[in-house]
Amino acid sequence: MNRIRTRSDSFLPRASLSLLVAAPLAHAMAGEGGFIDDASVTLGMRNLYFNRDFRQPGAAQSKQEEWAQGFLLQAKSGYTQGTIGVGLDVIGQLGLKLDSSPDRAGSGLLPKHDDGRAADDYSRLGVAPKLKLSNTELKVGELMPELPILLRNDGRLLPQTFQGGMLTSREFDGLTLHGGQMRSLSQRNSSDHQDLSVDGRNGAFSDRFDYLGGEYRLNAENTQVGLWQAELEDIYRQRFYGFSHKHKLGDWRLSANLGLFTTEEEGNAELGDLDNRAFTSFVSAGHGGHTFGAGYQRMSGDDGMIYIAGTSTPLVNDVQVRNFTTAGERSWQARYDYDFAALGVPGLTALVRYISGDHAEFAGRDDGRAWERDIDVSYVVQSGPLKNLGIRWRNAMVRSNHVADVDENRLILSYSLPLF
Repeated sequence: MNRIRTRSDSFLPRASLSLLVAAPLAHAMAGEGGFIDDASVTLGMRNLYFNRDFRQPGAAQSKQEEWAQGFLLQAKSGYTQGTIGVGLDVIGQLGLKLDSSPDRAGSGLLPKHDDGRAADDYSRLGVAPKLKLSNTELKVGELMPELPILLRNDGRLLPQTFQGGMLTSREFDGLTLHGGQMRSLSQRNSSDHQDLSVDGRNGAFSDRFDYLGGEYRLNAENTQVGLWQAELEDIYRQRFYGFSHKHKLGDWRLSANLGLFTTEEEGNAELGDLDNRAFTSFVSAGHGGHTFGAGYQRMSGDDGMIYIAGTSTPLVNDVQVRNFTTAGERSWQARYDYDFAALGVPGLTALVRYISGDHAEFAGRDDGRAWERDIDVSYVVQSGPLKNLGIRWRNAMVRSNHVADVDENRLILSYSLPLF
């Protein structure tokens, strides 16, 4: 069981938080126009039907099937004028159950009670005071990081959030520097703050995740190199090396992405010795509405990929159902995308991909095999009273000799409404 923090045990003490919230408001009332003039408030709405059918005989649960409505309010101020700008971001989330039952719960859309029933609703509210000096920004509070070594998960009704601090600096052309510390997280189907742990491993928790990173863009920003290091205190230390490049060749659009994670135990090593190297790569070629892609991913070392519980990863084969990160697993992907704007239907896109993995280690064996096929079709209304309404269908099929066989469908309606 994850250890749960109460609301009063948040990253910022309540008194300190009140002061930080009050400071930018006082500046705004004093007439510093940037705080209000650059502010925005957006209400995002997501209606999601989720159906995962377990296909293997004797499965403990025949299927997960739930339907829910989510609301995500994001209010972002500008910065007060002066040498040091002060601002405030607010994140409000609400999830409502539309359909569920104990024998179909567990999809990740909604929290579950001890009796197996899904909660009727759940919500959370977070704030992040922020400071800006020149081109360097500090945010402290409720955050949604999108970093190679910490990528929040937004694959269900509401996004996963973290409580901590993030520093981002862009003082030099082409160079972005990152640093920060996370102290707890709120999972995508939870209202609580939880200690940090490793996905798929029980028994070790930490309240300190530190990271440093840098990314440099060159060649008219067509090429990027990145170097990151992160530590989950007393559990693991991780490095990430990344390279990406895009290039125009006549009417073709070419791109390549390479990445390498190396992970080992750290400090008291509360999960014991750890050893993982995760290589990921993807190349693509686009022409008109067509884009063809191929990827390769490999796990080396004694362990599979190591990452914070509930998060996503930037690995190429971290896809709809599986991420192909079992120890020893190697996997490849073939992908095809089409943008129907090339046929005069802007807003309509589709993709199909196939991933095959082998050599996964399980139960003393090293012959684990799995494959996944995904289809994804989406349309965003481009004009009229329903402009920005999105409709998306995601279908997946997984077959394996070491993980669950599933057929899955997700139907998603989304709409973003600017309020200010």
